[in-house]
Amino acid sequence: MGTSHNKKPKMNARRNIARARPLSHVNRDGSVAMVDVAEKAVTARFAVAEAEIVMAPHVLRLITSRETKKGDVLVTAQIAGILAAKNTAQLIPLCHPLPLSKIDVHCEAQGHDRVRIRCTATCNARTGAEMEALTGAAVAALTIYDMCKAADRGMVIERLALVEKAGGKSGHYRRKAIGRRAG
Repeated sequence: MGTSHNKKPKMNARRNIARARPLSHVNRDGSVAMVDVAEKAVTARFAVAEAEIVMAPHVLRLITSRETKKGDVLVTAQIAGILAAKNTAQLIPLCHPLPLSKIDVHCEAQGHDRVRIRCTATCNARTGAEMEALTGAAVAALTIYDMCKAADRGMVIERLALVEKAGGKSGHYRRKAIGRRAG
């Protein structure tokens, strides 16, 4: 049985999606493009993102007592998150490189079975720092997973979300609660 490689239905589907929902990185023909920000004003911007990683309680005890074989998990995750935020444009194809002026990654044990990661990215630029904050939080969580996977391969990264952003034409946004869309 042969496989058809007809690309017309996919192209038509992409065009219909682009018409139904205007997305900043999708052209009218359905192709992708980096947004042209040349005419936008440089403004002060910041974004905050959070993620959580859920694990077995004994793993959180190993982390907080600094008894893991690979070293201080939370400090390593913090450094990884900062490095990831700085390199977001190299990881996410259509992101603009930003002149970040500050990145803050904070990892804190929550309850008996999770670590909450909060990443703040700040810059003066023509576009926002949401992707940098999200990338920093995500990679910090992945670093915790990597450092603790020998003790618990069942860890789950949850609730990666933009918490707040400000600056630029779209103004200020603040999520009411992670897990629910802000209105």
